[in-house]
Amino acid sequence: MTSSDDAADATDTADTPNDVEVLTEAALSWLDQDPDPETRDELGALLRRVGANLPGAADELRSRFGSRLEFGTAGLRGELAAGPNRMNRVLVGQAAAGLAAYLLEHAHPDAPPSVVIGYDGRKNSRVFAVDTAELMAGAGVRAVLLPRLLPTPLVAFAVRDLGVSAGVMVTASHNPPRDNGYKVYLGGADDGSQIVPPADGEIAAHILRVAAERDLRELPRSEAYEVAGDDVVERYVAATAAVAAVRAHPEPLVAETGLSVVYTAMHGVGWETFARVLDRAGFERPVLVTEQIEPDPDFPTVAFPNPEEPGALDLALAAARAAGADLVVANDPDADRLAIAIPDPSRDEGYRALTGNEVGQLLGWRAAEAAVAAEAAASSTLACSIVSSPGLGAVAEAYGLGFTETLTGFKWVSRASGLVFGYEEALGYLVNPATVRDKDGISAAVAFLDLARSLAAEGRTIADRLHEFAERFGHYGSAQISLRVTDLSQIGRVMQRLRSDPPAEVAGLRVLGIDDLSRGDGGVPASDVLRLRFDGARVMVRPSGTEPKLKIYLDAWSREGSVAERRDAVVEALARLEGGMRDRIA
Repeated sequence: MTSSDDAADATDTADTPNDVEVLTEAALSWLDQDPDPETRDELGALLRRVGANLPGAADELRSRFGSRLEFGTAGLRGELAAGPNRMNRVLVGQAAAGLAAYLLEHAHPDAPPSVVIGYDGRKNSRVFAVDTAELMAGAGVRAVLLPRLLPTPLVAFAVRDLGVSAGVMVTASHNPPRDNGYKVYLGGADDGSQIVPPADGEIAAHILRVAAERDLRELPRSEAYEVAGDDVVERYVAATAAVAAVRAHPEPLVAETGLSVVYTAMHGVGWETFARVLDRAGFERPVLVTEQIEPDPDFPTVAFPNPEEPGALDLALAAARAAGADLVVANDPDADRLAIAIPDPSRDEGYRALTGNEVGQLLGWRAAEAAVAAEAAASSTLACSIVSSPGLGAVAEAYGLGFTETLTGFKWVSRASGLVFGYEEALGYLVNPATVRDKDGISAAVAFLDLARSLAAEGRTIADRLHEFAERFGHYGSAQISLRVTDLSQIGRVMQRLRSDPPAEVAGLRVLGIDDLSRGDGGVPASDVLRLRFDGARVMVRPSGTEPKLKIYLDAWSREGSVAERRDAVVEALARLEGGMRDRIA
C-alpha cells in the first residue's frame, strides 16, 4: 500500500516539459467516467486553476495524476478526492473489477466465486461498498453486502462463516477523517486472512489492466447482489461472547465485584456490536463516552482518531475519573484495535494507557493458561510481529507452547501454525482464531474484561497482574522512535549506513549481533528490517509500510532483582538506546 503522502512526495517534480498537458488529458478522461458529482466538481475546479496557471495547481495535478495508489497486501488507502492517487469511486470501481477478474480466474469450475462486502461509518464507505457489490455481481461474482455499517472483524468472520471466496472491507481504520480504504481477505485455504504475496500482485495486475483498458462506464453492473441478514452478525456475537466462557464462569461476576468500566467507540462503529456481545457474555453495560459513541465521519472530538495518539483518550479518561472507573476500554473507529487504561495515582490524569505490548502479554498469558488447562499446550502457538515485545516468547516457553515471530501485519500473524493467540504492539490482538483470522478489538475487549473480572473476584487488579508478570517472566519495556521525512531517499540512506557501517555499540551498550532480514535472517520472509541484539535489549529498524517514516522499535528486559529493580534497569536501558539511536540516524 502506498499512502497519498508517499506518492505526492514522489511526484512533486516533472521530468518532461509537457507533463501538465499529458496529465490534464488524463484528468479530463477521468472526469468523463467519474460518477461522483462531488469529485467531478472539485476536479473541474482544479483543471480551471491549472488552465489559469495559478500557483500550486500544477503540483496538485501531478500529485493526483502523476502516479496511483498501489494495491498491496494492505489493499488501498488514501485521501478522498479525484484522481488515481486518491480514494474515489473510479479507483474503487477499478479495484472491484480487478478483484472480480482475479476471483473468476482462480475459481473452481464447479464453484462460482463469491465475496462478502462490509463498510464502516467513514465518508463514502457505503457508496464504495455498494459500487463493489454491483460491479462484482455484474462480473458474475456472487456478492453479499453486510446489512449495515459494522466493525472490520465482521468481514473477516463472515468470509469463513458464509464460506465465500473473498471479503472486502471499506475502511481507513484510524486514519484521518479525509481518508478511506479498501481491505481484502481471502477464503478457502486462507481462512479469511488478509491477502499476502503472490495474491496481492496478481490482484494489482488485474486492477491495472482494468484501469488501462476499460472505462468505468463500460463495466457491467447489476443490482442482483444479496444483502446478508442479521443472522451473520448474531453468529459473530455468539462466537465472540464465548471468548469469555474460557474460564467457565457459572454466573456473571461484574455485578458481584463492582468492576466499573468506561467505553469509547472513538466516533466509530464498535458500540452496537460490542453492546450485544457484552449482553450475551453476561457483562454489565459500561459507562459510555457519549460524545464519541455514535459513528461520525468527521471525528469532531479528536484531532486524530487513533487511541495511540496523544489526547485521543482525554474524554474517556475524564469519564473514568468522574465514575471512579477501574478500567477504560477503547476501540478505534472500525473496532479492530483495542486500547486499555488503568488507574494510576502517580499520573496527573489519574490513569495510564497500557502499551500494546502490556495488553498483548497479559492476553497471551491468559491464552497460555487456557491451553494448558485444555491439555493442548504442545499443539498451541503464541505469535507476535517481529517488532512486538519478546515477552510473549517468555510466556510461551514457561508454559510449553510454541512461539512464532512474523513480519508486521496480521496477514502474517494470523498464519502462524497452531495459533491460539497473536498480537502486534500497535494495539492489535487476535484472541479467537477459530472464528476471526485478523485483529479484533471487540473479542480482545471481551477477553480483557474477562481477565479483569476474574482478578476482581479475587480482590486483585490489572496492575497487580502486571506486577505478577514482571515477577514471573521478567520486566519488559518498549519505546519507539519515528523519523518522518520529506525526502524518501533519506530513509534508504540511513538503512544503507547501518548496513555498511554497523555499530559495535550504542550508548555504551555492546551490540552482540545484527540480523539483516532483507537477507532472510530471522526465519521470516525477506524484509527491509535490521535487528540489533544486545544483552537484555533489542533494536528493530525498518521503513514504515504506510507512511514516509523510519521506525525504530526499542525493547529491553530484566529478570534480575526485585520488580522495582527490574523496572529501573529497563527504563535506564531504553533511555540509553533511544539517545544512542537518535544520534545514529541524525
